[in-house]
Parts: sequence; C-alpha cells; structure tokens
Amino acid sequence: MNKKVLIVEDERSIVTLIKYNVEKAGFQTDVAFDGEEAIKKFHDNEYDLIILDLMLPKIDGLEICKYIRSENKSIPILMVTALNEEEDIINGLNSGADDYITKPFSPKELVARMHAVLRRTASHEKDDETVLSVGELTIYPNKFEAFFKGEPLQLTRKEYELLVYFVRNKGMVLSRDQLLSHVWDYEIAGDTRIVDVHVARLRDKIEADKRNPQYIKTVHGFGYKMENL
Repeated sequence: MNKKVLIVEDERSIVTLIKYNVEKAGFQTDVAFDGEEAIKKFHDNEYDLIILDLMLPKIDGLEICKYIRSENKSIPILMVTALNEEEDIINGLNSGADDYITKPFSPKELVARMHAVLRRTASHEKDDETVLSVGELTIYPNKFEAFFKGEPLQLTRKEYELLVYFVRNKGMVLSRDQLLSHVWDYEIAGDTRIVDVHVARLRDKIEADKRNPQYIKTVHGFGYKMENL
C-alpha cells in the first residue's frame, strides 16, 4: 500500500502544487487547510508523513508540531515555511520537525526531502544495536532512549539521530555535508545551518560549558567531532 501523507497548508495554490507532485511520486494524500482540521485528521487517520506549513490560521504550525510530537514521537514531520530567518527555522526544528524546506521550493526537492525523511525513519526502526556509550552518555538505539549522567535526555527525533551518528563515529571529524548526507539522508545539497542548529541543541543538553564543549567539538572550517572520552 502506498504511504499516506497529510498536507497541512492554507494556500490553495501551494496545496495544488504539493498534492499533484506528491501523488505523482506515488503517495496517497490528505489535506488540512488550518490547524484545527490538521489535529482532527491526525487523530482520525494514520499517516506515514506530515508536510506542515509554519504559518496557519486558528492554530499555527509550531503548536501543531509540538502537539503531534507529544502524541507520536516517531511520525516524520517536514516543515514548510516562507520564513527564512534562522530564528524561525530554529523554532520549527525545536518544536519537533525532522526537516524543513523554504518557499519557494521545487517539487523535485520537496519529494527528495520526503523520501530522505522516510528512509531515515525506516532505518531507525530496523536498528538492532543494544547500547552505545561515550563518557557519561548512554544510548539505547532500539528503544529510542538516551541518558546523560543517568538522567533521560528529552530529544527530538533528529537530535536523537544526530547524537547516535556522532557516537557511532566518535573520534572522527565529520563535515556538515557528511552529516546532512547520513543523518538527513540528503542526496542533493542542503542548507548546512540545520546541522549547526541541531548541534547547538545537543550541546544545550549534554555540555556543562557550551563555549568549551567536552563532547561535540567544532573543527573550524570543516565540521564537528564527538570526542572519544
């Protein structure tokens, strides 16, 4: 059965564009034109992916994203926004979105991002490692759980996947493009700011001093490295 996608967007011309290209790529679609309708459809149906506009009537996209993530930690959410300011993107990612794409966008890029998010979800579900650790950080990949100093970490899906990738490759210098390719599964060039945002969020949760990190180090001009503590 084809995967089912909920499109949450209030601009009908954008809905038409997204719906046509998503269905052309082999997906089933459902549409919600405002926040209240989106929440109702989320409860009444099962979806494999949600395409969510940030600016919506009645309930905005950030609140919808937070609500959906509180109810379902695994469903992939692709945020669509006309706002290209870093703060807006950070807010969207912090609310639980897995990825974002800014308007105007090409249908080809949208579908590529959808496939990438779904591949990452499928890969995570098949993860059979029992435990990963570095320093005082412990991760249970097959349980979607991470602990720091014995306390559970509250992570979004993408923060969790990035942390797992860092720990699996501890001691190695990883470029931003490499992280985009492996964690976000991009097959085309993407905005590397998304990597920096997620690294900053991880540091908020595991570093005692973010200006002098002990776990995730910046390698200037290249990327990041998880220290093998």
